[in-house]
Amino acid sequence: MFLTPADPRRWLVLIAVMLAFLPVVLDMTILHVAVPTLTQALGASSTQVLWIIDIYPLLMAGLLVPMGTLADRIGQRRILLIGLVLFGTASTLAAFAPNAAMLIAARMLLALGGSMIMPCVLGIIRRAFEDEGERAMALGLWGTVGAAGAAVGPLIGGGLLEHFWWGSVFLINVPVMLVVAPACFLLLPRDELTSPGKWAIGQALLLIAGMISVVYSLKAGVGAKQPLSAVLLVLAFGVAMLALFARKQLHAREPMLDLSLFSRPAIAAGMIIAVVASGALAGVELTLAQELQYVLDKTPFQAGVFMIPIMAAAAVGGPVAGYLSNLFGLRVVASLSLLVSAIALGFLAVSDFHDPGLIVPVLLAVLGLTLSIGLTASSIAIMGSVEASKGGAAGSLEATSYELGTGLGISLFGVFMSAAYRHAIAVPEGLALDEAEQATRSIGDTYLVAHRLGVERAATLIDAGKDAFSATHSVLLSTAAGVIGILTVLVFFMLASYREKEATRH
Repeated sequence: MFLTPADPRRWLVLIAVMLAFLPVVLDMTILHVAVPTLTQALGASSTQVLWIIDIYPLLMAGLLVPMGTLADRIGQRRILLIGLVLFGTASTLAAFAPNAAMLIAARMLLALGGSMIMPCVLGIIRRAFEDEGERAMALGLWGTVGAAGAAVGPLIGGGLLEHFWWGSVFLINVPVMLVVAPACFLLLPRDELTSPGKWAIGQALLLIAGMISVVYSLKAGVGAKQPLSAVLLVLAFGVAMLALFARKQLHAREPMLDLSLFSRPAIAAGMIIAVVASGALAGVELTLAQELQYVLDKTPFQAGVFMIPIMAAAAVGGPVAGYLSNLFGLRVVASLSLLVSAIALGFLAVSDFHDPGLIVPVLLAVLGLTLSIGLTASSIAIMGSVEASKGGAAGSLEATSYELGTGLGISLFGVFMSAAYRHAIAVPEGLALDEAEQATRSIGDTYLVAHRLGVERAATLIDAGKDAFSATHSVLLSTAAGVIGILTVLVFFMLASYREKEATRH
């Protein structure tokens, strides 16, 4: 046993790992309000901006499972501390990156550090809390810290951009790490249960290569940025690597990853919830941040303030999910939270952000609350379906789903946004062919072209871009609502066999 259920130290352990998780989620959302500033300061293209944002979650999707299983083998405390140091170092490099390419490279190093942190956090919580009710509440509190970090991320980012250069949104991680790393070093127990067997680096490389190749092919295919033949070739390579990895797992005496975990309905349902809900949340936040700054002419700080309801409500969703799951059962809570979030998205799609009144903040709060409840429900389903010795592996599956959803959500929203924007914008006459082509790629590119024009022509082009983006964001939110609505039905049936205590205590 990692800690006995009655040992009060388990709550100190929870505090330590929640602090470790905080900088990771800060980095996920603090960048959202910085996108317009980054685009202008670095002269980044729309493709580079997407890579700056989603290279982090997409690369983590390939690294999380190997790092989670490594943590189970040699100790989660050790891997967690290494990850924290790497994350702080990468944050410094990102802050002072001179161009978009260097920033993308620094974000890759951030992904390596984050991939060491996230599965360890969930694995440690699983081992520390054997009681199902306590575990649900602990995961709820973990979700609260994650959502709270995401909540203050845009606000902190906006405030920093008001007074400092764009690199400050990364540099803010450094003082956080200077507090978090020593706290984890002191609070986490040095003696911990590890799983037997060796960590096969060859199998890990197969999994990493397979995951990244498949994810990249999906991104490139959806975005139509590469020839179809190249996309299919990369996809075939990725699938072959994953198939070879699976074959080795099935025949290995001590497999890196227990593939039987995927056969458990609750784990599969939890992973699906995490992918779709996190993808929707990330995509919506990115869309709103650009709408608020590019179309409504708000400063980054004002955009962060406008988005407080969605993040603040998400911050309380974690413990609410834990409490309601103990009270009514996971199936009901997960399904209803997704249904209500789909309805909220549908209403946001037809709302007027120029005159938000009270309805838009309320809808944003409802969306943040319900998606947060859904994400916490996915954690409860996954971590409650495995024994403690597989906590790191299960945590890595949960974290992989979350990061994959975030990365694909941003990619799909970005690609969909670009296509819809290109279709919606009416480029004024008189522009050179190359300028007109660039202006239709994204609203960021529209502004870049406008800055090279005279005042009157620039104003006309920007007005056309604002009209096109408003129409685009309505289509995006409506589509997201439909996808989550379909997910609601799927999750309801997948969790039908989930065995849990139907709580009758009040």
